[in-house]
Order: sequence, then structure tokens, then C-alpha cells
Amino acid sequence: MHPDQAAYGADPYLDPATDPRSGGDPRTEGVPQSRRPSQSEPEFDGELRADERAPGARGQSKSQAKAASGDGGVVPAGSVTSRSLTLVITIMCFLACLTAGCVYMVNQQASAWLKDIASEVTVQVEPRERVDTDKTVRDVGAFLTRTPGIRAVRPLSVEESAALIEPWLGNSDGLKSLPVPRLIAVEVDRSAPADLEALRGRIETEFKGARLDDHRHWQQQIRTVTRTLALGGLAILMLVGAATTAIIISATRSSMASNREIVEVLHLVGATDRYIAREFERHFLRLGVRAGLVGAGLAMLVFALTPVAMTTLAGDAATMAELQRLVGTGGLDLPGYAVLFVVVVVIAALCMLTSRFGVYRILDTQR
Repeated sequence: MHPDQAAYGADPYLDPATDPRSGGDPRTEGVPQSRRPSQSEPEFDGELRADERAPGARGQSKSQAKAASGDGGVVPAGSVTSRSLTLVITIMCFLACLTAGCVYMVNQQASAWLKDIASEVTVQVEPRERVDTDKTVRDVGAFLTRTPGIRAVRPLSVEESAALIEPWLGNSDGLKSLPVPRLIAVEVDRSAPADLEALRGRIETEFKGARLDDHRHWQQQIRTVTRTLALGGLAILMLVGAATTAIIISATRSSMASNREIVEVLHLVGATDRYIAREFERHFLRLGVRAGLVGAGLAMLVFALTPVAMTTLAGDAATMAELQRLVGTGGLDLPGYAVLFVVVVVIAALCMLTSRFGVYRILDTQR
């Protein structure tokens, strides 16, 4: 029997830790009754680092902070809200990867077009009265063959020249009677190209009715289209990023509100805002990585199946050739898949940083 039991009987303040006459428990001195920890809370073991302890807090541990949350973490990982958020971030990452992959594919195909156009020029010989056009074509071809920096010269026949304008004018007998310019396809040596400006001047001076076209107008149009598509893709990526940020901010607020009591207990046992924000950012980083990998995997599957779909939908070899000339093979190479990996890293980092600053802002407003 306690030596003071005879004096106090069944006194509820027999324990010196709860006896107001003995000063009470110094751990809860000055703390409101509603915020005092229960007697079942674990004892502090001093595992929190110095930068995670609140000023004046004793040696509390991370294990105690996690035990206070009841499930080993501040944010429940298996909640319905977390699963729904993972699905939404997966869809966002899937759209972002599709956009980035398409922009990369268009840029690669445009670069191939520009390289081909830059290595080929065309000489047009206009039919003139009382002039032998065939002889002029042969003379221009011989001149170009002797010119340094020219790799190959191929004069096109009348039928081949007419076939080039057939998609616009149609196939008719009257097309053969038109004065269709004769064309000479010239391939420029890429290692040591000829001076096209000087070559243009010599051709126009020595051969009447002949004109060199270096396709500069088409190159400018291709660059304009490519830049427009790239800016459109960048705008879509920015919208996806903004939507992801808004979703993470909303999820952080909801999680902070549902775990308000846990956050208060963490503050009570000595955890700082930095520790709480770190718990949230770890949770959302894992969520972003999982959702990003799933979204990128689905996008990779789409790009892997695109060539098969193009072959199935094309039907014949001619249509397939036109599709490949327009969009290439429809798949991605190794650098293209690396672009998708970069998108996953950006999405995960965006989730982590947004949750961190969101937690700091919410905690500041609650003070």
C-alpha cells in the first residue's frame, strides 16, 4: 500500500504526476487539457534530429510521431482519395507523354524533310517558242554535271514532269498539250556543297528560260509548321502541369484537413513544420512516381502499336508510303523514349514540390 494512501484514501491525485499539489506532470504544464497526450503515448527516445525538433522540445523520436498518426505515416497511403488521385495523375502523365512524344516525332520528321530539301535543288526549263527545249535540258544537265559540289543530275521526262502536277490538274489528254516546264533534279554534295547563289546566276545568264529553285520557300514553311506544332505541344504541357498542380494543392488541403488532429499531435510531441512537410512530400513523390511510370508505360504502348495500326489502316503500299513520308514510322526511337522518362521526372518533382509548399502555406495560415 502507498504510504500516503491512509491519508488520502482513494484520492484520485495519488499519482504525483497527476497530483496538482505536487505540480503535476511537467510535460503538460501550461498545455490545455484537450491537447494533452494520453497516458498510452510512447515514451520519447530522442531519435528526432535537431533540425526537426521544435524549440524547447525534448528528445522525441520519429517513431513516436508515426505512432501518433496511428498507421505509420501522416498521410494514409491506401485511402480512396489516394487511389483516385493516383488515377488522375496517371491520366495527366499519359496525356503529357503523348504530347511530348508527338512533338518529338514531328520535329524528327521535319528535320529529315529539311535535310532532304537542303540537299536537293531543282532546275526548271520553261518551254519557249522556236527553242529546242530538249536540247536546253541536255545542255543544262551537262553544265551541272561539270559543276563542283554537285553529286547527281537527273533530267525528268515530259511524262514525269506532267505526273508531278497531275494531283492538282487531274489526268486528262489536254494536260500533255500544256507548256509544262521541264525539270532537272539536282543532288548537292552535303560534304562540300556548291554555292547555290552563284550557280543560280550562271544558269540564268547562260541558259535563257532556265531557273534554279533551292526550295527555300518550302523550307521556311516547314519550319513555321514545326514551330507552331512545338508551341502548341508546349502549351498543352503547360496546361497539364497547371492542372496537376491544382489537383495536388487540392489533395494537400484535403489531406491536411482530414489529418488535422494528427498534425496537432505531431506539433505537440515536438515535430516541426519541416518534418510534417517532408512526410507529405514523400507521400506525393511516391504517388507521382507510380502514376508517372504507369502513364508513361501506357504512352509507350501507344507509340509501339502505332506502326502496326498504320500498316493495318493504310491498306496498300502507296498509302503506307505517303503516311511514312508524312509522320515517319509513327514510333519513337531511344531518345524519344528518354523524353517520356523526363516527363515522368518532371511530374514527380511537380507533385513533391507542390505538396511541400502547399503544406508550409497551410501551416502558416493556421497559426
